[in-house]
Amino acid sequence: MILSFITNYLDSGPGIIEIIVRMVLTAVFVGVIGLERQMRHKIAGVTTHLMVAFGAAGIAILQDALYYDSIAQAIKFIDMGYAIEVQIQRQRVIAQVVTGVGFLGAGTILKTRNGIYGLTTAATLWLAAMIGLTFGMGAYIIGVVISVFSFLFLTLFRKLLGKTSLKHQESPDIIGSQPVDE
Repeated sequence: MILSFITNYLDSGPGIIEIIVRMVLTAVFVGVIGLERQMRHKIAGVTTHLMVAFGAAGIAILQDALYYDSIAQAIKFIDMGYAIEVQIQRQRVIAQVVTGVGFLGAGTILKTRNGIYGLTTAATLWLAAMIGLTFGMGAYIIGVVISVFSFLFLTLFRKLLGKTSLKHQESPDIIGSQPVDE
């Protein structure tokens, strides 16, 4: 009775251990990407990336729990003799997160007379949400592969480009581009 608040409020869906595993994987893999952004002194660093990813993972975990709860409820009604049809649209949560995080990312993009800056940070925020969704829905392999590819292209690929004529243009000194937490 004392620990009843730890159990899932739904009869089915991911348990507390599964939820913790999903959140830890989100923290580790998105944390690395956010750390890369922070080390480059970008306006959205590790904390921002993690908050976006945790929100997306939380939404995905809730969606997962509601999915299994809908199935369990449908089975109960069928067992009681009711003819029931259940429509489960798990992809809707993904669409809403993609749209919502797109607006957040747009806030990191700055246009000056010298160019447009912040596109990579906006993309990594969007990516953080997608990684959070994949881990939140329990798609661990997809989350790991996306994270590894993203980190490799944020770091190694950028270094390779630096050795060519396609060098990455640095962001100008603007409000928010200074180092954080020094």
